[in-house]
Amino acid sequence: MVAKLPAHLTLVAPQGPVVLCILDGVGLGLGGPDDAVTTAPTPHLDRLRATCPTASLVAHGPAVGLPSVHDMGNSEVGHNAMGAGRVFEQGAKLVQDAIASGEAWQTEVWQKLVSSGTLHLNGLVSDGNVHSHIDHLRAMIDRAVLDGVIRLRVHVLTDGRDVPARSALSYIRPLEEKLAQCSTDACDYAIASGGGRMRITMDRYEADWAMVERGYRAHVLGEGRHFASASEAIETLYGEDPETHDQWLEPFVCVRDGQPVGRILDGDTVLFFNFRGDRAIEISSALEGDRFDRFDRGDAPDIFFAGMMQYDGDLRLPRNFLVPPPTIDRTMGEYLVASGLRSFVVSETQKYGHVTYFFNGNRSGYLDDQLETYVEIPSDNIPFDQRPWMKAAEITDAAIKAIESGEYDHVRLNLANGDMVGHTGNLEATRIAMTAVDHCVARLEHAVRAAQGVLIVTADHGNAEEMWMRTQGGEVLQSEDGAPVARMSHTLHPVPAILIDPTGERTLGVAEDAGIAQIGATVLALLGLETPEGYLPSLAIPTPSWRDA
Repeated sequence: MVAKLPAHLTLVAPQGPVVLCILDGVGLGLGGPDDAVTTAPTPHLDRLRATCPTASLVAHGPAVGLPSVHDMGNSEVGHNAMGAGRVFEQGAKLVQDAIASGEAWQTEVWQKLVSSGTLHLNGLVSDGNVHSHIDHLRAMIDRAVLDGVIRLRVHVLTDGRDVPARSALSYIRPLEEKLAQCSTDACDYAIASGGGRMRITMDRYEADWAMVERGYRAHVLGEGRHFASASEAIETLYGEDPETHDQWLEPFVCVRDGQPVGRILDGDTVLFFNFRGDRAIEISSALEGDRFDRFDRGDAPDIFFAGMMQYDGDLRLPRNFLVPPPTIDRTMGEYLVASGLRSFVVSETQKYGHVTYFFNGNRSGYLDDQLETYVEIPSDNIPFDQRPWMKAAEITDAAIKAIESGEYDHVRLNLANGDMVGHTGNLEATRIAMTAVDHCVARLEHAVRAAQGVLIVTADHGNAEEMWMRTQGGEVLQSEDGAPVARMSHTLHPVPAILIDPTGERTLGVAEDAGIAQIGATVLALLGLETPEGYLPSLAIPTPSWRDA
């Protein structure tokens, strides 16, 4: 429990609400031809950046709890940082430390995992370090050998989203070699099944349970196209569709003598080795849930299941996990509730959990259902570049209705377009997405000005501002036909912060190393509340010229 915050010494809450608009995946790029943020027609954002107080905020690496400055930020850690008002070590760093120290192997969970007939390791195979890292998988395989695991199967999810679009073989071939080296007359280690992360297994927010079912049937029941190896599967799927990317690969099953090599059976143990929670929850419930009813699992095997981390603390899902997640306390939302302030929160399905669950320190549901209203706009279940405006208009409609109602002190929304369309690699679609977002920001500005509120426009990480892959020297990578190679991952670019205050009473005072974790204290300050102990300092200050006048 947190206490009511005292009044701010120099800032007073505006007449209308303080609105936080998070432009997901919209960073500050270099302005090149592949910068969809600057090359798209965005007259309203351009005007706001030119006429309002602005800041550049760090949204990656240690500034959001990740191990190094080379680690891209992501929506999960970005919203955690904004909502917590300070930085907590996140999944990648926690898992890295637990493996390096050996603590992971001393847990009862690991001991249980290596005690079965077959250990199954399931997760995203890349070094994107957003949902998982292949080094963690390699370490688990090595430890399984030391702990005497006789039979091990890996169920691979190909990435192409946090790493180059067709890079799967650069991870799968060395993995196959490693597993072959671990196999002896007494031990059998192999890849059992796989498919693209956006085609199987890794759905989130219950947007597409059919994805999870396809993954379940491949991993557990051995249903899918048969191949002699994972690398053969990927090479074949590449050849059949030269335009397909790793994230969309169809499910496949590795076979010997015509039979799947690694179905999940009674008595087996399974570890889902992703550390990020949003795309791990549904497959965890399918593998662990006693009362699961989202699809027919057939004769579900009796297994011991664990996650790399606990993906939902409120639901206690999964029950067993290898590394404890960060304990995030005293969130901005808790202080708003303790201070009796009313909040309205809205996004579409793809980012709804980010402005609720992640923003609230990985807690599901309301903090106080008397003071908070959460609205989820169902996302379209189609490729995002086919409808790049997504649900931005509907989200904005709901937010404006809340602003105009006069019932709320704080309104929070996420416009997902820059991230979700940016991940498709489609530059023109991403430009359209940015224009749609620009129009929505203009509508929000109009409503906030009419209500005499304050609007903050910021982002959780970069993405749409760099749509082509580059070398370390900055040169654009080209495919065999000379076309730029599309970038589908997040970036290391900073993100904007724009303050729109119709009264001119407030501005931004920014240090060079300002980060998005300071958004928490900034929102509280704009609401006329002092910065909580331990929070990073607020960016909001009184406008000197206004105070002097």
